[in-house]
Amino acid sequence: MNDEQKNKNRKRGGKNFHRHFSSSKNKDKREVTHLLPDITGSVVEKDTFTPAYLKTKHNKKTERKIKIPEKRKVYNEGFEDTVFESNFEQSQKNKNITSESRVPPIKDGVLRIVPLGGVEEIGKNMTVIEYGDDIIVVDCGFQFSEAETPGIDFLLPNISYLEKMKKKIKAIFITHGHYDHIGAIPYIVDRIGNPPIYSRQFGAYTIEKRQAEFPDLPTLNMNIIQGDETMTIGKHFKISFFAISHAIPDSMGLIIETPVGKIAFIEDVRLEHINGVPTEKEIKRYAQFKNEEMLLLTMDSTSVEKPGFSIPESRVIETINEIMKNVPGRLIIGTFASQVERIMEFIKMSQHYNKKVVIDGRSMKTNIEIVRLLNLVKLDNIIPIEEMKNYPSNKVVVIATGAQGEEYSVFDRIASKTHKFIKLEPSDTILFSASAIPGNERSITRLKDNLYRQNAKIITYADSDVHASGHGNRGELEWIHKQIPHRFFIPLHGYHFMLRIHAELAESLGLPKSNIVIPDNGSVIEITEHGKKISMRKEKAPSDPVMVDGFSIGNMQDVVIRDRRLLAEDGIFIIVATINARTGKLRKSPDIISRGFVYLRESQELLQQTRLIIKKVVEESTAGSYPINFDYIKTNITDSVRKFLLQQTDKKPLVIPVVLAV
Repeated sequence: MNDEQKNKNRKRGGKNFHRHFSSSKNKDKREVTHLLPDITGSVVEKDTFTPAYLKTKHNKKTERKIKIPEKRKVYNEGFEDTVFESNFEQSQKNKNITSESRVPPIKDGVLRIVPLGGVEEIGKNMTVIEYGDDIIVVDCGFQFSEAETPGIDFLLPNISYLEKMKKKIKAIFITHGHYDHIGAIPYIVDRIGNPPIYSRQFGAYTIEKRQAEFPDLPTLNMNIIQGDETMTIGKHFKISFFAISHAIPDSMGLIIETPVGKIAFIEDVRLEHINGVPTEKEIKRYAQFKNEEMLLLTMDSTSVEKPGFSIPESRVIETINEIMKNVPGRLIIGTFASQVERIMEFIKMSQHYNKKVVIDGRSMKTNIEIVRLLNLVKLDNIIPIEEMKNYPSNKVVVIATGAQGEEYSVFDRIASKTHKFIKLEPSDTILFSASAIPGNERSITRLKDNLYRQNAKIITYADSDVHASGHGNRGELEWIHKQIPHRFFIPLHGYHFMLRIHAELAESLGLPKSNIVIPDNGSVIEITEHGKKISMRKEKAPSDPVMVDGFSIGNMQDVVIRDRRLLAEDGIFIIVATINARTGKLRKSPDIISRGFVYLRESQELLQQTRLIIKKVVEESTAGSYPINFDYIKTNITDSVRKFLLQQTDKKPLVIPVVLAV
């Protein structure tokens, strides 16, 4: 709020309002409620919509309901081995640089590609492919919250672009079952018309399992594909599939035939190889592309900055096999629940050495249940955790989640000696078959520290080949580029710097720079002139992140996130001042409540000085003023106290004045 706006507010009483809209099919309620201004005096506005199917379902104790935005102009696992940068912070920086304009309707003969997510972050992968009256969507994932979005559960792709054209959406295709590719489905699909979803078995079962957690949502139109069929979608698309290597069963790429050419659409991918030489299985998979040029290639960029080939999964299995064979006691393995194929190999090894397996961790158990349903591996040697004590320790293998040191996870409880069934013994060996996700280093260090205090023997990827990424390094991506002749290239799945490095790789292999497009979330890419030209429009689809915040789903105003960060960094300082409504004088010394700022009992002098400043500000702000402008008083108290506290403590707590008139 600038000085001119503040002066206007003073003249008219300076009242801020919070408009809260709540609507349903039968009625439209509007109410206006007073709201305390935030630290800068900004007004928070948020439109919310409560669907009919959620109106009767709520917690009677808290009376909280899920709230989903209705119509706003801006509606807005597999994460290992990546370098994280704040997607939320970056999106806010870009907000004023590239305004989201109204995207014009698609013209005849134009193929349009719009990444709604996944190209400025690791997560929330979702790409729109449009031609004529037909739209298909590839993947529908979420992103886990970052340090810059405190209190947020997940970040979702912005689907405003699709909501306006839901009748054109013919299908959603899922490349694999990791949550960064399927996690947003319960929050999004109903809002875009509940179109048919096509996935291979493992992904389909994972989607259905997660959907069961949302019993009030409409039934999904789920279709399981075998991976060797070709299907016609709408008037303009013909889709076929091919298997790719990743960390989860049934991962696939798409070949999308359009009126202007074919798209080879590849998301998360790595290669099975032996010392940098792809296996015969991989060579056979990509041989189908040799004799035909693709119009467009898209591909995973996550590990493109890492040179050469990644550690092959076969070497990881060999290494852990030797460890399992030779450990003197229990082997307790910590890994990502998303590493399903590796977990299945652990179970096979255990069978070979006649060992029993205990699975612990909610997400791990869910994935094993899907493995059981699909009969992907024999699970005869899995036992309930309660029965573990009935077997010799050297005949037990525990596979659990929590290798990142997450609070209350299996390994966190083991390390803190609070796990009900697992107490470390001198003969135990702990094996972390997982890398450290950037940002988790501190929690992992704390976890290892507590484990070592119990004299545990620990093996990690830093000292043995016990983990490999699900994303191919630069050498693997380069090999795939060479196997698929293509005219245009769009790097996907990664932060901007990853996409930029991947674009440089494509250019180094001979692709003209003009044939490469590096998108942002919401970029509108068009292939025109019968497939001869690719370009990016100046208009963008809305791309502000949508946030799942408890029961609330929608655009989180910048001020809310900023205030949460302020609370986390410097705490809160609440002032309660009671004023004589006639004279404008304080009726008593102001009450001060502080949390996370200073310890009040040891800061009495600071508080006394603060009270004197408040008294002076109130008297100066009310002098000669009738009626009293309370917003003007609160603004002055906020400014003066905040400045004083900064001078005295070098901290910036969130200052909230409450002024009462008596």
